[in-house]
Amino acid sequence: MDVGVRLQSIRKLKGLSQRELAKRAGVTNSTISMIEKNSVSPSISSLKKVLAGIPMSLVEFFSVDGDDSGPGKVVYKAEELTDLSSGSVTMRLVGKGYQVRALAFLDETYPPGSDTGKEMLNHEGEEAGMLISGRLELTVGDEKYILESGDSYYFESSHPHRFRNPFDQPARLISATTPANF
Repeated sequence: MDVGVRLQSIRKLKGLSQRELAKRAGVTNSTISMIEKNSVSPSISSLKKVLAGIPMSLVEFFSVDGDDSGPGKVVYKAEELTDLSSGSVTMRLVGKGYQVRALAFLDETYPPGSDTGKEMLNHEGEEAGMLISGRLELTVGDEKYILESGDSYYFESSHPHRFRNPFDQPARLISATTPANF
């Protein structure tokens, strides 16, 4: 998906100028312009911040119109997961047919040197996950943790947090958040 083109079309559909969206999102006008021109690839936290100015969730942003998978669907094949990727971090959401959901369940991959962005994430709810492979640095508040394959975590998402892979191998994480904020 072309993130820049998608953002521009949604912004225009909502009747917002770049300046108005920037003001609502608390970012500069040039940030919106650079994303729309694909001059920069926004981090997940940056894209969430911009989308909050619309307002719109990541799931809504990345959902393809005309999705007929519906909430009656039970099994999702690997190729059917909704791609929420931003920057180098790959995030795939299970259950794309559920537009109104209580839980976000994700399959995430962090290549070496990647992270969720310079700004710490924080939102209401709870977050849990298990590292399937590799190593990953998790920061919650002022504490940094190094997760090894098989390690898991659980915390209140209102605490500022960040995921980062400063290691030389990709890290794969399976995670869940409530309420669903993607």
